[in-house]
Amino acid sequence: MCGIVGVLGDHEAAPIIVDALKRLEYRGYDSAGIATVHKGVLESRRAVGKLVNLSDRLVHEPLRGKAGIGHTRWATHGAPNEANAHPQSAGTVAVVHNGIIENYHALREELTAKGAKFLSETDTETVAQLCRYYLDEGASPQEAVEKTLQRLEGAYALCFLFETDDNLLIAARKGSPLAIGHGKGEMFVGSDAIALAPMTSKITYLEEGDWAVITRTSVEIRDVNGKLANRQMRNIQLSAMAADKGMYKHFMAKEIAEQPTVLAENIGHYISDDHTRIDLRTDEIDFSKVTNITMVACGTAYLACMVAKYWFEKIARIPVEVDVASEFRYREPPLNPNSLAIFVSQSGETADTLAALRYCVEQNIKTVGVVNVAESSIAREASVVLPIYAGVEIGVASTKAFSCQLATLAAMVLYASQQTGQTGGHDLAELVSAYHALPGIVSQALQIEQEVRAISTELATATDALFLGRGDMYPVALEGALKLKEISYIHAEGYASGELKHGPIALVDKDMPVVVLAPKDALFDKTVSNMQEVMARQGKVLLITDKDGLKTAGHGVWRSVVMPRVHPVFAPVVYAIPVQLLAYYAAVSKGTDVDQPRNLAKSVTVE
Repeated sequence: MCGIVGVLGDHEAAPIIVDALKRLEYRGYDSAGIATVHKGVLESRRAVGKLVNLSDRLVHEPLRGKAGIGHTRWATHGAPNEANAHPQSAGTVAVVHNGIIENYHALREELTAKGAKFLSETDTETVAQLCRYYLDEGASPQEAVEKTLQRLEGAYALCFLFETDDNLLIAARKGSPLAIGHGKGEMFVGSDAIALAPMTSKITYLEEGDWAVITRTSVEIRDVNGKLANRQMRNIQLSAMAADKGMYKHFMAKEIAEQPTVLAENIGHYISDDHTRIDLRTDEIDFSKVTNITMVACGTAYLACMVAKYWFEKIARIPVEVDVASEFRYREPPLNPNSLAIFVSQSGETADTLAALRYCVEQNIKTVGVVNVAESSIAREASVVLPIYAGVEIGVASTKAFSCQLATLAAMVLYASQQTGQTGGHDLAELVSAYHALPGIVSQALQIEQEVRAISTELATATDALFLGRGDMYPVALEGALKLKEISYIHAEGYASGELKHGPIALVDKDMPVVVLAPKDALFDKTVSNMQEVMARQGKVLLITDKDGLKTAGHGVWRSVVMPRVHPVFAPVVYAIPVQLLAYYAAVSKGTDVDQPRNLAKSVTVE
């Protein structure tokens, strides 16, 4: 969750580190800090809250030095205050950390008994104090870190800086991502490539259990067994401009607007040149031999999987089970050798999803990673990787990544139909044509923006809201509720429309907005029946439908939004747009922090 930067450079490190941390602030913004070494002195500056507070402090209390580490924090152990901010220091060593050290209590007690004095509540300070202990025992920095790592249990990405050597960083990863950037006489460390993009395009990703000794001119990587490891250096083309808001007030607004473009990019990769068939660019998946599918994800990615379950079962006729990643491996599900396991994660580093993937690998199940970061852990460890091509997504609330996840999963469904001949009564050529048309229809859907903005101003005054949908609109209802909760802090719940009378209708009154997602499809009449039950109890219905749906059922609703016509199978991709815009403008109206909502982080790399 936290963001890590390390620099061994030719120039003052502090401004470079702050700039890199800006690109990592989506990982956490409870506090931030920097430590540098200058003329044999290790110093740090830390500040609570967003990175701008650290920047302000550095203006008045600058840090000198061309070697340094930095951190932007999502709090796990200890409150978000300055004492708990990173870097955590002990003696001549400073450490930045992403992850959770599970045995830190035992280590802390052991070190306290040996005279260590702790100044924070963090598990990270235990790492610094343990390394200091070994240094005080006469170990070299490399030896001290090696001994420290051998004692740690849990997940971590770590970067160590030493007062005694301004030409040394030591980095390590276990369960949390970490990358090394190669420059000319300079070296860098970052939680991901976007942090390092302006400094270098040459990246080496540490693998699970790796640790690296880094100088300005060299890097020595050892694996989990301490043996020298030769990790591939890759050229990553990632424009620093991708992390710029441009003309938009928020990254979320920019990313909503980018959806037609990124969908066109995505679909262009998965459709044949003549636009008549799907090509996954791999021959590693044979759906004719797949008896069932397990899909695993967290958050919005989980809801994308729920939509895909409807598609796989109704069109390709393959049974699908969808699991929340944090529950999947703990129930130790039995897996059929002919199963296919699909793991969906924007970052490709989601800790629970990665753990579930490894469980399936141990069971010798074919695995597919659907990710936005082609060099991520899930991408590297899955049998097959299908990138979603959404581009860099900075806003914590996922928008364009969700749409591209749906598009990639839809490509898999159509590909399965091509291989098996199962279409669920649909014309496959018509489905492929409708799939190809999606970017244009999403572009039309975005024309509702100002209309939704006006509605959201009223929605922002609510304390609670319900979202209803049937069939594959049900996961979109869940996504709408999740978005509203995430960024506006309005309590919202999504329900399958037919479940309304089984409890949630008790909440309905004249002050309760109820968002009804109802394209004019085979389930429209059923959904409208449930909507009428709400209206009979004075509920405020916002009906999101198409022109035909509004003509049939629009009388008496509180507000309505008219969507462009879309093939019913792909309606979830298009109907995601209004629920994203509702949440965005409700948050703007309330004045909440849209891109960095409280208590959340973009990449969840801890359990």
